Amino acid sequence: MTNRKKQKLVVIGNGIAGIGTIEQIIKLGGAYDITVIGQEPHPNYNRIMLSYVLEGSKTIDDIVLNDWQWYEDNQITLHTGTAATAIDEANKVVVCDNGLNVPYDKVIIATGSRPFILPVPGSDKEGVVGFRDIADCTRMLEASKIYKKAAVIGGGLLGLEAAKGLVSLGMEVTVVHLMDDLMESQLDSHAARMLQQELERQGIRFLLGKQTTEIWGDTRVKGLRFKDGGELEAELVVMAVGIRANTAVAQASGIETGRGIVVNDYMETSMPDVYAVGECCEHRGVCYGLVAPLFEQGQVLAKHLSGVDTKPYEGSVVSTKLKISGVDVFSAGEFLEQPEHTVITAKDEWKKTYKKILMRDGRIVGAILFGDVSESASLQSLIRQKAEMTDEIYASIMGTGCGGHGGSKAAMVENMPDDEIVCGCNGVTKKAIVDAINGEGLTTVDEIKACTGATRSCGGCKPVVEQILQSVLGAGYTASAKQGICPCTTLDRDEIVAQIRDKGLTSTREVMHVLGWSNPEGCSKCRPAIHYYLVMLNPETHQEERESRFVNERLSANIQKDGTFTVVPRMYGGVTTPEDLKKIADVSLKYNVKVVKVTGGQRLDLIGVKKEDLPKVWEELDMPSGYAYAKSLRTVKTCVGSQFCRFGTQDSMSMGALIEKKFERLDFPAKFKMAVNGCPRNCAEACTKDIGIVGNDGGWEIFVGGNGGTKARLADSFCKVKTDEELIEICAALMQYYRETGKYLERTSEWVERLGLDSIREAVLSNDGERKALVARIELALKQVEDPWKKVLKDETLRETLFEDVKPVTMS
Repeated sequence: MTNRKKQKLVVIGNGIAGIGTIEQIIKLGGAYDITVIGQEPHPNYNRIMLSYVLEGSKTIDDIVLNDWQWYEDNQITLHTGTAATAIDEANKVVVCDNGLNVPYDKVIIATGSRPFILPVPGSDKEGVVGFRDIADCTRMLEASKIYKKAAVIGGGLLGLEAAKGLVSLGMEVTVVHLMDDLMESQLDSHAARMLQQELERQGIRFLLGKQTTEIWGDTRVKGLRFKDGGELEAELVVMAVGIRANTAVAQASGIETGRGIVVNDYMETSMPDVYAVGECCEHRGVCYGLVAPLFEQGQVLAKHLSGVDTKPYEGSVVSTKLKISGVDVFSAGEFLEQPEHTVITAKDEWKKTYKKILMRDGRIVGAILFGDVSESASLQSLIRQKAEMTDEIYASIMGTGCGGHGGSKAAMVENMPDDEIVCGCNGVTKKAIVDAINGEGLTTVDEIKACTGATRSCGGCKPVVEQILQSVLGAGYTASAKQGICPCTTLDRDEIVAQIRDKGLTSTREVMHVLGWSNPEGCSKCRPAIHYYLVMLNPETHQEERESRFVNERLSANIQKDGTFTVVPRMYGGVTTPEDLKKIADVSLKYNVKVVKVTGGQRLDLIGVKKEDLPKVWEELDMPSGYAYAKSLRTVKTCVGSQFCRFGTQDSMSMGALIEKKFERLDFPAKFKMAVNGCPRNCAEACTKDIGIVGNDGGWEIFVGGNGGTKARLADSFCKVKTDEELIEICAALMQYYRETGKYLERTSEWVERLGLDSIREAVLSNDGERKALVARIELALKQVEDPWKKVLKDETLRETLFEDVKPVTMS
């Protein structure tokens, strides 16, 4: 057997399309010596997740798909910060801007697209950015720290995601859109209006039907001018009006281009041995700007280059999902009804949901979902298949009837082609999932995610992944599909707590060893959870294990992205004194604090403290820690109440301070926020807190399970009490019941929905003996707590270990 020399494959572009194709070639065993040329200084990352980075729910590290080690492990040569300028066909080399010439046998051009910048006066001013890459995201993050007013030009997918991200960063944001409807390329007018109303509720402003004619200002942008003579002030302008295929390298090489790099059904360009894939290419007159078609193209190209028989690429049915926390919008296929369509619609103004399915000749060709997108993956598959509408499918999608729901989904999964992409964000096919289940013995969605990448990004495909899992496992699904708290174990929260009790386990390492963790060191998900359960169960005897806490909790301060920290002193009930304010000002000046910010919980953030200065800052402040970094009681927000307000009926400030002093420093499953209002006007916003308290003439009303975060939820009315003593007792019992039954990192909003309000009332209100026992257990736990900074200041060894080594801190 002769050793054949590997052919040289050069990929121009380090994005999703190019690297997705390489991943497929590697899986197919394609014999290539691979070189990747990337213009950005990063490894391959998921560009479609940038909106989550901008809004703050993910970091840049979270969206990396293939880290530096992956290239090394697969023997791929990676040149970052390098731009290919031309392909020299005669000499078979790719020419780069830094003088590098890379020889090739085959080339894949995967240069993606560039943001379209409106050709209006002022578009080159400082403060005008696109929204396509990490650099754009970073510029917006930096601008948000200095400037307050932003304009986003473009009311499409990217524009709305950019706008929501900037609002989350505290900016005043106005979306300027040429058309009268948002996302007019994906939504009908009804869905667009619902979307606009929801985004307005979240703080985004809109100017629709506006044509921008000038970006005015000096060196930096100061605002926009419109065709109708109107103006809008803006210190940051984000251009999100569309994209254009990046064809520069193809044009410089004499390759045929139109709107994009022209390719045939096997992704071949007009130059021999040169292919194009992704947003940069034009197939049958169409350039695709969404992620799923890029993977479908990549599958065909990977098989073609690997010598595997494949059907030609014949185009894609595109779908769209808006990646904004708390806003669920989906669109696929045809969405504007024509005379030949049969249309099914369901509108629910109270729940703010909208479903629309379009059929032609009885077959499903398009859909829009708003508010409830749980059927999006199923619909996308049905639209791809042009499936015939049946009573079972109708009942499943429209939520009617009592039979056939499971059957239609099972049939859909069974009829799904092997090469159909289930996870559009990561290009994972049905076959890849089935093979992983069968080959690796997978039994949970989390295991599938870890093995294949399916569901690891937006999570929208999770229902279909679960249906595939159920289809493959058959009768074994129910017994084996139980999910552990993390991939290290199959044990869930209740089983772990029971085993700790029964076996008398006392440390995180002992729990992992005795209960048979697959990873003997555990992971960043299970170690903090086990530590919490141990502290909750054994408050008197458990020894603190700082190594099992998240980095913020280990250091008792919030780490920022530049490596500095935020210090948050406690202000009971949001009330402080002139003396404490003076100390905060003096310490902030002395230690060069970058920003002092008033928080939503009525406290002051001291942002930008160096790690080595933290003990000195706390020593000189001489104030209790506000626990802004912990799974603990954060704040008790108050109004001024009966002490000052002419409407106040109860002393909310005193009650808020009393509750905060009583329950501070206690560990909870997740961060815990409270509010006390002195009257039903609800100025302290009790309806969005874990426990909210509203004063009235006859006493107090307690609310539970509110959340104003990414999964917004209004709190439920729990009970009414007449006296302050009753209020404290019931709050204490309610907190302890949450501590004892909540899953780690589960907010009360999720906890209430999981357990049910009636069962919580039964445990806390109906049984006086159980309530007294809950109160006794929380009182016992409270006796063990102490201020973490006083502990650090008294312990020289701890101080040296944690704060005097100034190496960069890594996030767990």
